[in-house]
Amino acid sequence: MTERRPSRKQVLLRLDPAVHDALARWAADELRSTNAQIDYLLRRALKDAGRLPGDARPHPRRGRPPRTTAPPGPEAEAPPPDAPGVGAAQAGPAQADTPEAGPPPEDPATGGAQAEQGEIP
Repeated sequence: MTERRPSRKQVLLRLDPAVHDALARWAADELRSTNAQIDYLLRRALKDAGRLPGDARPHPRRGRPPRTTAPPGPEAEAPPPDAPGVGAAQAGPAQADTPEAGPPPEDPATGGAQAEQGEIP
């Protein structure tokens, strides 16, 4: 049976509070957690000193993992808004069918403005 290394080793690290605060601020500036910042700095120091083991796994990627497949549903079928033929060229005819905004037409029976559909008179 082959022995596998654990994915991440847990280590208790005691730090001076001022050093921890400085690390936390630095990590926030680079959009990392404090733990990820410590891991990044240790890896960089080991590499610069020529002591990073060859079998060390690469540093985990930051951010959301890349999408492997398109999501199901109508969102996947819609073309992007900057695709050719999408946008103002298609908006012209659709706008011609809509009534212009303005005061509602007068109703001869009541002598006033007609109520819009769904509006309470």
